[in-house]
Amino acid sequence: MDEKITIIEGPTPVFEAIDDGWALGLHESAGMYETALTRVRTFNGNALVERCHKAWSRQEHIYLHYRNRLGMEERAPIFAARNVTTPEGDVLLLWCRLKPEDIEEEPDFDLPDDEDKE
Repeated sequence: MDEKITIIEGPTPVFEAIDDGWALGLHESAGMYETALTRVRTFNGNALVERCHKAWSRQEHIYLHYRNRLGMEERAPIFAARNVTTPEGDVLLLWCRLKPEDIEEEPDFDLPDDEDKE
């Protein structure tokens, strides 16, 4: 049985495209997938990172289970995890593998749009 980290309450996680050199190698596969970063607030971030490490040491997969914007259950394989302690509490950084259409691209405000070109 696969391990999982489940988001029980709160908004749908936002997955951000990444361009870190070390993380780009994580998504090498025959399928069309991208690696994305999401940040999740938690009360037990160190324990969740430890669960990831134990699953990986057994060469098992661990998934992030969440509900998408339509309320449908989805899961994404987790490839790396880190806990960051902030004044507001723990934040779990998860690098997951997703389909390209599931990643939210940051708007690039430096490029002029079509109206500015005219």
